[in-house]
Amino acid sequence: MGVFLLKRIGLMALTALCLTLIVFSLVNLKPNLVKLAKEQSGSRISEQEVEVWLDQHGFNRPFFVRYGEWLGGAVRGDFGHSSRFNAPVSEVLWPRLWLTAILMFWVMVVMIPCALLLGVLAGMREGTVQDRVLSTVAIATTSTPEYVSGVVLTVIFASQMFGLQWFSGSATKAAEDGPTLYTFALPVLTIAIYGMGYIARMTRASMAEVMTQQYIRTARLKGVSFRGIVVKHALRNALIAPFTVIMLQFPWLLTGVVIVETLFNYRGFGWLLIEAAGNNDINLLLACSIVAVVIVLTTQLISDVGYVYLNPRIRVSG
Repeated sequence: MGVFLLKRIGLMALTALCLTLIVFSLVNLKPNLVKLAKEQSGSRISEQEVEVWLDQHGFNRPFFVRYGEWLGGAVRGDFGHSSRFNAPVSEVLWPRLWLTAILMFWVMVVMIPCALLLGVLAGMREGTVQDRVLSTVAIATTSTPEYVSGVVLTVIFASQMFGLQWFSGSATKAAEDGPTLYTFALPVLTIAIYGMGYIARMTRASMAEVMTQQYIRTARLKGVSFRGIVVKHALRNALIAPFTVIMLQFPWLLTGVVIVETLFNYRGFGWLLIEAAGNNDINLLLACSIVAVVIVLTTQLISDVGYVYLNPRIRVSG
């Protein structure tokens, strides 16, 4: 296992290096730098003045020299200065990332138990009315994008159309007052509903396959109750595949929060990424990119290690 971890960490470092190099090269394309110079100095400056601005700010130096300096600073936690917020990137990034981490935690708290329960109930009685109804619900949630379910939930629970207004003004409160039940309810439900269906479908397929195995038939012949078969024999093996799917939800959540945080004006990591891209804030955009890469690669490593422990038939060769 130790050799396996070292190999995977080395591969993660190489992947992160390649991805950051690609992102750095894209945001430092000449047209983008010219646009940045005009935004900072005025749109009416001449081409000669643009070149002077780029020289003054070091953008005309060799590409790999600038990349090496940025990478060295990023490793030390120094991502430079944000032109959008006029503050060090670290002071802007980490509080927003923490807000998104809280949001994602509650999404997982709601999404995972509901999805697993939905999938297990559908898969343990394959082909029945219960299975068909629950599978239809799972497909419906997966086929509804966040920007659709978010608007629908807002109309139902936060507008005057249905007279509920339970979460009226939650977007403003989320940005100003911090996380509360009211500010979190709609964003959490919007993300959880979309992700729940996919996990439920995978759990249902895994559970249905396990219920046909020989050891399940043997347990039935021994007189074990159906509930005992499901809880003691089928459940653990059925959760191996969904575990991998759950861990791989983190990359999707990073893209999902961009839509949801923008929709509900929740000023977390996704909102910050949109602000960086919309305002051509190169340093902030690079910092958001490397954080996203690290999160995705780390969750994939955890998924691989967890799969080995959950499935004793898997052996890691040195």
